Amino acid sequence: MQYARLGSTGTFVSRICIGAMTFGGPSNPVSDAIGRLERSDVDAIVGAAIDAGVNFIDTADVYGGGASETMLGEVLDARRKDVVLATKFSGRTGPGPNDVGQSRIHVLDALDASLKRLKTDHIDLYQLHNFDRFTPLEEVLGALDDAVRIGKVRYVGCSNHAAWQIVKGLGVSGRMKLTGYVTAQAYYSLAGRDVEREIIPALTDLGLGLLCWSPLAGGLLSGKFDRHGKTEAGSRRDMRGAGAQFPPVDEERAFAIIDVLHAVAKRIEASPSQVALAWLLAQPAVTSVITGVKRLSQLQNNLGAVDVELSDEDMAALDAVSQIPATYPGWIQSYRASSRVPADHPFPWPS
Repeated sequence: MQYARLGSTGTFVSRICIGAMTFGGPSNPVSDAIGRLERSDVDAIVGAAIDAGVNFIDTADVYGGGASETMLGEVLDARRKDVVLATKFSGRTGPGPNDVGQSRIHVLDALDASLKRLKTDHIDLYQLHNFDRFTPLEEVLGALDDAVRIGKVRYVGCSNHAAWQIVKGLGVSGRMKLTGYVTAQAYYSLAGRDVEREIIPALTDLGLGLLCWSPLAGGLLSGKFDRHGKTEAGSRRDMRGAGAQFPPVDEERAFAIIDVLHAVAKRIEASPSQVALAWLLAQPAVTSVITGVKRLSQLQNNLGAVDVELSDEDMAALDAVSQIPATYPGWIQSYRASSRVPADHPFPWPS
């Protein structure tokens, strides 16, 4: 296993993170497609991952209606010390008007509930699951800072934030001398590269780590799907009528990417999913890739991506087929940008 610093902290996490969204949950078409693993399966997957060197697990209080955290707390037990444990809050966890969002009331109530389910006295990385437009950042970050100061939280991160929201949050925490974000969790895959426009430049400039969720675009890049209608029965991508087409993608563009994935995978004797994960791991801004699995075989396949080395030609082919259109002001800022430096100076400029 390979490890990377968690943002600018002194903590190191595995480049592959186990995403616990598939652990537990109610029986319904969407949950069944995402995964609704029983405790024995969770125990086997978590144990195998830790044995393979994985020390990073990510969940959320809303996954499986709380069952994901509960199962993790049960199966980790003595192994808790071997794991950098991350969870998220902000989604609705009850019927009350304050059982959602990022008010001081919900931050502290949600934290205590997660600690109880996870059977631990601290969360290593506590993350805002989304942006709350109703709660001032001063209130959100003040509550999180209190949680850090009393030892219930080690680090703070955000998820699904726009670049300006991340920057504003760090500005508030800096001005008020509060604990600031060390990571941002975002959707990033060959089929979804929007984070490259604004978010990644912001994270790189600020020294935050990037945690990638849905790196296979909801399984679309796993190699089990193609433009000819090939699907895996019961998978998320087979459950479109149940609202499980998530995250949304341009399928025609995605199928072109899948064609190149298969070609590269065949050439280097790897699986398409390993190639897709290896491409992400090769991106300089990426700290860790969050992979959700339903079977041990999927876990072993994903872990193998760490050892996949893509050539410059492979990277160029994948970059070209997945390239996103330039947007303003990015295109105007890069227009004739090389003329800003002497001809013998390396370009692009160092960060």
